[in-house]
Amino acid sequence: MFKRNWKLFVVLILGIIGVILDFICHKPSIGPWTIGSFHTAAWPIAGVLIDIFGIYEAITMAIEMIDDIKGGRWGVDVLAIIAIISTMAIGDYWAAWMILVMFTGGESLEDYATSQADKELRSLLNNNPRKANKLVDGKLVEVNVDDLKIGDHIVVKPGEQVPVDGKIVDGASSFDQSSLTGESVPVNKKPGDDLMSGSINGDTAVEVEITKLAKDSEYQSIVALVKSAEAQPAKFVQMADRYAVPFTIISLVIGIIAMAMGGWNFQRFAEVMVVASPCPLLIAAPVALVSGMSSMSRHHIIVKSGPTLEKLSRAKTFAFDKTGTLTENKLEIGEVVPTEGFTKEEIQSLAASAEQQSSHIMAVSLVKSTSKDQIHEVINLKETTAQGVEGDVDGKHVMVGKLDFVAPNHEKINVDSTAIYISVDGKFAGYITLKDQIRPETPETIARLRRQGAKQIMMLTGDRQSVADAIGKEAGVTTVKADLLPKEKIEAIKSVPADLRPVVMTGDGVNDAPSLTAADVGIAMGAKGATAASESADAVIMVNDLSKINDAVAIGKHTMKVANIDVLTAITIVIILEIVAATGIIPPMAGAVLQEVVDLITICLALLAKTEPKNPEQTGIPRK
Repeated sequence: MFKRNWKLFVVLILGIIGVILDFICHKPSIGPWTIGSFHTAAWPIAGVLIDIFGIYEAITMAIEMIDDIKGGRWGVDVLAIIAIISTMAIGDYWAAWMILVMFTGGESLEDYATSQADKELRSLLNNNPRKANKLVDGKLVEVNVDDLKIGDHIVVKPGEQVPVDGKIVDGASSFDQSSLTGESVPVNKKPGDDLMSGSINGDTAVEVEITKLAKDSEYQSIVALVKSAEAQPAKFVQMADRYAVPFTIISLVIGIIAMAMGGWNFQRFAEVMVVASPCPLLIAAPVALVSGMSSMSRHHIIVKSGPTLEKLSRAKTFAFDKTGTLTENKLEIGEVVPTEGFTKEEIQSLAASAEQQSSHIMAVSLVKSTSKDQIHEVINLKETTAQGVEGDVDGKHVMVGKLDFVAPNHEKINVDSTAIYISVDGKFAGYITLKDQIRPETPETIARLRRQGAKQIMMLTGDRQSVADAIGKEAGVTTVKADLLPKEKIEAIKSVPADLRPVVMTGDGVNDAPSLTAADVGIAMGAKGATAASESADAVIMVNDLSKINDAVAIGKHTMKVANIDVLTAITIVIILEIVAATGIIPPMAGAVLQEVVDLITICLALLAKTEPKNPEQTGIPRK
């Protein structure tokens, strides 16, 4: 049931009553009355009923229009109000009824088109797992997903959806993760392997230990993003505002000229106002933008609001974090270089022990590259944002991070790759280099962005300048800003001049969240799950593929092209109808019917935003 259908139902019922009264009961009326010397005319009951609802609709629209004006927006509702009042003023209540059908029917058509356009988004919500088979004393008990706790054991049967994130403890099977990662081939999983909620089990039941609560799991994080996207469709109508004033003025001028040509016959003005209905303008933008959001979701990109599409279509500057965004989400140890008095094994063991609780990619890579028996307990752990960590390991105070953090008085060390430095009990102990692997799709992604109209591409990183320059050269990024703290990344984004905006920032880590918020459009690489970056972003790429940036820009451009062409087409058709109506050859009733046809044309054109953009070689979207 559509949220605004009740108005259409009321109008249709009034029409049925009117037909019965006019054509079966031969126009029964109320009146005439004589009040003193004043004589009233007879009022057809059908006309009275239609006029009452017409007055209600006009008042409702007038209140909304006043609220818009107070909010600094000027819409086209004034034409709709004039059209309703004009037809009632000339006594053509059937034309007034048709206009009401047009407005309420247009709203319902918009709801229907919107529901069709965002069905890909809603399919995620419909498939959200709600039940799970929990193991209790060796028996299976069906429970709500939200009631599961970390450490609980569940059984995922063949063909079932994994309800929450977990780890296989018994059994092996293949899992379809296409809705999460875009991988078309099922992935084989065995005991000890992690499972993402939302993946579909193959043909073997497995026992799974819960590692995350439902609200924190992979699939639920996607659902939360979709709900956020669905919560903001009302902003779409603002796109029509830019055309509102000129269209309103042109329509009123044509109406006044028509009235003058007819000997100041108000009938002519009303006929023009009927075909001047702004419905096509109000429908075109929201349907096109929701269609664009639907297209985004098919390419594993969740967009949280319609205005994001418009900004993407006009973006001139693209900024990227380095580690985990332009490069692979993993590092490899290159060299371990100890100073005198320390061994390679010792400083690697102490550094990995201190970093074992950190989520930073360099820390994670170091810990993974170090054998478990070398990692010892760390106490009194303290982390300094964008600098490093410190703690006590085996009775020694260990500091790991940037050189000026662990040994501020040490002379600069020339290292051509990413490095972390270690000090033990205040003495500089050496450093470990980490090799950063660029994503294979990064150079072509950057090249395509330039073909898509990017004027400036920046890399913003907290890494050393020499390391950043090497990655930037390989990626094709010409503007490289290194050694940046999070607040300095924000300053770099805010300092972009107006002629190089909007700015799109892409990142994947918690420390990228402020930068994503500062940019005109923040895009998070959210393939690894819900992070602060995803929560701060305007759009989230749900697969581990940087080239999806090209898809996002291409879809944004295509959507706005469709929306603008649709609006301009609707305006052109309506103005032509206004000019024809000015001659008096289109009666109000016929004009209202023609307007309904224009509404249908508008919706059909807007739905073209769901189609794939052309020129896939430039956009990055593969040819179907």
